[in-house]
Amino acid sequence: MPIPDLPESSDAPPGLALLVVDVQSAFAKVIPEMDELVRRCRLAVQTAELLGIPVLFTEQVPDKLGNTVPEVKGSSEERVFAKTGFSAFAAEGLEKELKELEIHHLLIAGLETPVCVYQTVLDALAKDFEVTLLSDAITARRSDDAHWVMQSLARQEVNVLPSETIFYAILGDACHHSFGAFTKLVKEATSS
Repeated sequence: MPIPDLPESSDAPPGLALLVVDVQSAFAKVIPEMDELVRRCRLAVQTAELLGIPVLFTEQVPDKLGNTVPEVKGSSEERVFAKTGFSAFAAEGLEKELKELEIHHLLIAGLETPVCVYQTVLDALAKDFEVTLLSDAITARRSDDAHWVMQSLARQEVNVLPSETIFYAILGDACHHSFGAFTKLVKEATSS
């Protein structure tokens, strides 16, 4: 399933949104690669903002597990949805917001791959969304679990690609007016 084409007059492909699932500081104790996840999610959020792609966040039981890590949210508009169910679609108001934004393709980042990310993707597919997992911006407590989940989802017509692959495809050309700013974000993310 292809990534939506970039229209001539806009940075953001129509119908595309970034959904960041449950990147909360409470998980830092159990996620071995949490620092790297935060860096990669921050890159995805900053790039989405740069290109005008809507960004939405979910938080798993925020009263107990806290809010999204501040470094990830950056200056992104406040579209945060609390949930108790594992799928992001269990969050009240999320699906309504996606419909209002006329979203049909989700870029998904966050954690945890075999639980909340997996169930979010299955629900998205069942609701006829196209899905791309940002493979470098999702993680799990056990990397083997994440590996098998991503393989399974790839067989279900889910794109599983690194963030930079997706965003360079959206830019399409080194002459794109956002190319320099994006390259700077990539350098900052890899030098942290």
